[in-house]
Amino acid sequence: MERRNETVIKLAQTALMAALCFVSFTFLQIKIPLPGGDATSIHIGNAFCVLAALILGGWYGGLAGAIGMGIADIMDPVYITGAPKTFVLKLCIGLIVGLVAHHIAKIDESTDRKYVCRWSIIASAAGLGFNVIADPLVGFFYNQYILGQPQQMASVLAKWSTASTFVNAVISVVLVGVLYNVLRPVLLRSGLIHRPKVKEA
Repeated sequence: MERRNETVIKLAQTALMAALCFVSFTFLQIKIPLPGGDATSIHIGNAFCVLAALILGGWYGGLAGAIGMGIADIMDPVYITGAPKTFVLKLCIGLIVGLVAHHIAKIDESTDRKYVCRWSIIASAAGLGFNVIADPLVGFFYNQYILGQPQQMASVLAKWSTASTFVNAVISVVLVGVLYNVLRPVLLRSGLIHRPKVKEA
């Protein structure tokens, strides 16, 4: 019964983080129009995808980002065709962040704040670093072979995507580094995330 309750709580937290991903991307973005009716944007949606992975773990955090930002794409006529790509990439961001933070560094087992802060930033940089490379690369092939765009246009879009994704990554790493390390003690005290099992990292 306790395990079932934990799953229900985890799903509710995932839904909440998905909503934050949706809102942050939809309403807190600077859209940059591109040739052919496409666009890229400066936004903090990825920050909440990473934050979700740090709080909930890679699988649930990745799902929160994938669902929240995937729906955001579907609701936007400019981005709707890219929704499948978004879903896969955001899920991957969450899985990478979760792998580094919870399986390699095991931050959920540490009470050392400096250790947790350092590895939460490293994990964020790993997930978003992947996105800086994968988003324009996957986008290039997706636009050319799935959407049928000319190679030259797909190449231009990939270059713009690289620039905006890098800016988004830098902003998100800084934002997550602050948010997670401020929220973690509060979440521990409230019981919304498990208390560390060991005293020191």
